Amino acid sequence: MTPDHDIDALGLLCPLPVLRLRKVLLAARPGAVIRILADDPVARIDIPHFCAEQGAELLQTEDMDQGTAFTIRAA
Repeated sequence: MTPDHDIDALGLLCPLPVLRLRKVLLAARPGAVIRILADDPVARIDIPHFCAEQGAELLQTEDMDQGTAFTIRAA
């Protein structure tokens, strides 16, 4: 699945990955696919929780060499 938006949150610590995701979600059209790459270990907890609160659908969580990739569909 090709994302409509890519967010590079490598090197950013909590809460910055979620804040970057929030900014993109607010501007995204409904149904847009967003991929965020984060290496903060807390992102594995924060991003799924944030998606649930915002009504966004967490499509996939994938471990990568440099961090974790989250694929999200905007509500």
